[in-house]
Amino acid sequence: MQAMWDKQFEALLRHRLPLLSSGDELSADTNLREFGLDSMGAVELLSALESDYSVQFDEEALVLDTFNTPGALWAALSAARPTS
Repeated sequence: MQAMWDKQFEALLRHRLPLLSSGDELSADTNLREFGLDSMGAVELLSALESDYSVQFDEEALVLDTFNTPGALWAALSAARPTS
């Protein structure tokens, strides 16, 4: 199944999920906390996403729910990206 996000996003996310093995599939509803994303990891991930994608998340997106699943995080990132 094709993921809804790009490879860069998945690589950034996997780097901050210490309990996710390289063979584990990352789906839109994977619980990120279950795979080791803690508050420090979420801050690092937020910073990396803003830097790599040249975006700034709205304050409304800076809530725990945004970091629950890859799908929620990708939706917040997509909303922060400028439309061309």
